[in-house]
Amino acid sequence: MEIRFADVEPGGVALSEGQRRAWLKLIRSENVGPVTFRQLINHFGAASAALDALPDLARRGGAQRRVRIATDAEIDRELAAAEAAGARFVALGEPTFPPLLRRIEGPPPIIAVAGGEGVLVRPGIGIVGARNASISGRKIAGQFARGLGSAGFVVVSGLARGIDAAAHEGSIDTGTIAVLAGGLDRLYPPENIDLARRIREAHGALVSEMPFGWEPRARDFPRRNRLISGLSLGVVVVEAAARSGSLHTARFAAEQGREVFAVPGSPLDPRAEGANDLIREGATLVTKPDHVVEALAPLIGERFALPEAEEPARDDLDFSGEPTDAARRLVIEALGPTPTAVDEIIRATGLSPGAVQYVLLELDLAGRLERQGQGRVSLLM
Repeated sequence: MEIRFADVEPGGVALSEGQRRAWLKLIRSENVGPVTFRQLINHFGAASAALDALPDLARRGGAQRRVRIATDAEIDRELAAAEAAGARFVALGEPTFPPLLRRIEGPPPIIAVAGGEGVLVRPGIGIVGARNASISGRKIAGQFARGLGSAGFVVVSGLARGIDAAAHEGSIDTGTIAVLAGGLDRLYPPENIDLARRIREAHGALVSEMPFGWEPRARDFPRRNRLISGLSLGVVVVEAAARSGSLHTARFAAEQGREVFAVPGSPLDPRAEGANDLIREGATLVTKPDHVVEALAPLIGERFALPEAEEPARDDLDFSGEPTDAARRLVIEALGPTPTAVDEIIRATGLSPGAVQYVLLELDLAGRLERQGQGRVSLLM
């Protein structure tokens, strides 16, 4: 079964080189994540104005030292590294920014891309699974990748050993995206460097939200997994242990409103335990690519049928002036190490949504706040 996808209307406006540089400098500055970045841009109107405001915002949030802002020299080096690698930076809202990724909560403001641009705007399906995959698991992943590629999907995975590598190999000819946990010049694992080269040569793409020169750490892989699901209409899990990064990808997919599929395995194989658990918890059982295509067909329609991500209704800094010290105390007292919904903080404090969000922004820039997703935050003790 083949699904024909309508062309994606190019949307958005390309940034000027000066704007792109300012966006890169802002997102590379200390304690600025995707949600904070968006709030800063929305409130101050431009990245350059937000950069000027960072030190005072962090100081009012209780920072013990001056917040570190990326230097011009660092941005020069990263831009030079991207040029040397044949890569480019694509910003949220530009025509070639992946439309599916744009619709998740807190999308990355800017991504580094090496390879073809065409795969970025086509509907994707993630295929993930065990690094220590069995021969059978790798064969199944390759079959799914070839079948889904033939049906018109771009296959998205994480360039890891095992299932990821098999998924990329199976879809090189039809289009594949490899999402990296480190910088585009820090490919991991080293044995897949040649695979990454072949993906680029076949007009697939390598994607990362991390800076050039960034060596991937264990805590960077969940961020990568969130982008894999964000680039996809659904995620297929093949061979995943009970404690597996692939299950993180499935969880992110569910949170983002994407479909979760799992290939069942033997109850005697620990590598199948996570996938079998997903099925028990409600994931769609699939044994061949057509099952995935049939499940996604109603979502396609004339264009991607996924709705735009619903940002929290009270996420804007629609607040004039600056919160009082009393307001800051109320917000801090309402916070704790347990994740709390922002709406609950607003109700508990009696403050306006804009005032609460402004205080949270200050705490975030001071390194005192952790954003848990789905509109929840916690105070770092």
